[in-house]
Amino acid sequence: MAEAYIVEAVRTPVGRRRGGLSGVHPADLGAHVLKALVERSGVDPAAVEDVVFGCLDTVGPQAGDIARTCWLAAGLPEEVPGVTIDRQCGSSQQAIHFAAQGVLSGTQDLVVAGGVQNMSQIPIAFASRQAAEPLGLTEGPFAGSEGWRARYGDRPVNQFHGAELIAAKWGISRRDQEEFALRSHQRAIRAIDEGRFARETVAYGEVAVDEGPRRDTSAEKMAGLKPVVEGGTITAACSSQVSDGAAAMLLASEQAVREHGLTPRARVHHLSVRGEDPIRMLSAPIPATAYALKKTGMSIGDIDLIEINEAFAPVVLAWLKETGADPEKVNVNGGAIALGHPLGATGVKLMTTLLHELERTGGRFGLQTMCEGGGQANVTIIERL
Repeated sequence: MAEAYIVEAVRTPVGRRRGGLSGVHPADLGAHVLKALVERSGVDPAAVEDVVFGCLDTVGPQAGDIARTCWLAAGLPEEVPGVTIDRQCGSSQQAIHFAAQGVLSGTQDLVVAGGVQNMSQIPIAFASRQAAEPLGLTEGPFAGSEGWRARYGDRPVNQFHGAELIAAKWGISRRDQEEFALRSHQRAIRAIDEGRFARETVAYGEVAVDEGPRRDTSAEKMAGLKPVVEGGTITAACSSQVSDGAAAMLLASEQAVREHGLTPRARVHHLSVRGEDPIRMLSAPIPATAYALKKTGMSIGDIDLIEINEAFAPVVLAWLKETGADPEKVNVNGGAIALGHPLGATGVKLMTTLLHELERTGGRFGLQTMCEGGGQANVTIIERL
């Protein structure tokens, strides 16, 4: 049976909005991790068969197939192609899936998966607005579709609305969310202070550690913030941070491992993606996780460490309620509420952290999932070797 091995994984520190990485061209952010990936793995870059990158809002410096641009900006061989994909927040987790599927199919032996996003330069949804306005289009992507209206009516389609729907359905209070958010910061700060991210990050200039975690935050400060939606429970403190960053991972076949003298660190045990209600949008990790566990014959108790993206606190809290997962195994080094969510890069960023934490703790299986626009969720299970 074919295997897809993870050989190396690296990421930049995550820069906060208007922080230390905000002025860096996205191609240079991506190039930075690609150069580090090649150097650390020792692979011949000319042997790489494709570079699959996640990125949203591909306009301006993120346009023109940013995967290809990053590779070339890194000074790497011109004969290696690149492709950029958009599965919303799960874009680079899907990049891992596509890279692994190429290896598992036997059609490719060495593939790079990664992602990049500079949200300081290009805010979320900026690309769709930029493309629509010159054409006189001011509505969102669903407006005007008779089929969409017939199926979903005129209900709002946005992440904050979806997060509020989750909080209401699963009975998650604002206080629950703020306690979770505070714990995310505390775990992230502990991880930084203990050097847990040191091996996985490659400093960019003077930015050597993640900028998002707030040492001065408190339950009292969070309680004083206004909800994003009037009368709602979601505040900025319970939401992922606007961020800048990049990450990259090398996947290899068994043949490539032998031929290039590589050392595999984990194998891809399972990958899948599922969808559900696009209005509630952010709860898809729940059925996606159930599907993955059923496909593998595993239980949630078989998983040693879990990364679920903290797009909003209710996403993780509802998932915990439904799966029965041990909270002490979930986002043990904090999540996007503290560490940030550089959209197109987050999937590989989380997988990089998951791999290194499995190695640090001696765990065997790690599961990663994240909510995505359109009511979708990827699930990846890796096994540390």
